[in-house]
Amino acid sequence: MRHATLAVIILIGMVVVALIIMRAGWSSRARRTAEFVPSLPVAPASLGRSLFGPVPMIYISTTRAGDWLERITANGLGARSRAEVEVFDAGVRMARTGAPDLFVPTAALRDVTVAPGIAGKVVGRDGIVVVTWQATPDDPRGVDTGLRPRHAGDREPLVDAIVPLIRLTPGQSSRAQEENS
Repeated sequence: MRHATLAVIILIGMVVVALIIMRAGWSSRARRTAEFVPSLPVAPASLGRSLFGPVPMIYISTTRAGDWLERITANGLGARSRAEVEVFDAGVRMARTGAPDLFVPTAALRDVTVAPGIAGKVVGRDGIVVVTWQATPDDPRGVDTGLRPRHAGDREPLVDAIVPLIRLTPGQSSRAQEENS
């Protein structure tokens, strides 16, 4: 009986240590990735016309643009959550449940496309809408935010609503540039 009790205590101790190490790793990543998104953009008082939505989606994650495994956890961006996504003249609003809301201003939008996955979720084919935006003026690479529409029929209309909002930047090679040409 003593050996079983000792084994349970050791096992519980190992689980607690593992959880502490995981939490420390998450916090360390949040500090490292804060340089890419030092703060979340604030939505203006007037968002303008609603161009699409709101529609239910899953906010999956935000990563460094072009590297779908380099997750950004600063400012709550690492937390997967349900979201209501709506596109306005002023930008894209993601009202998230259990995590900070995210607003991407029109001026920060760089690209929108579909992809098979992003950090935290791989669905195959083109099941994820990836919105590329510039969180800080001194980071030309930007970040990618992945959204999984609850209904597949919302994927293309979301992309189509965002494309006209994208400001063309030199060297941009995206669906936005092709459609804005």
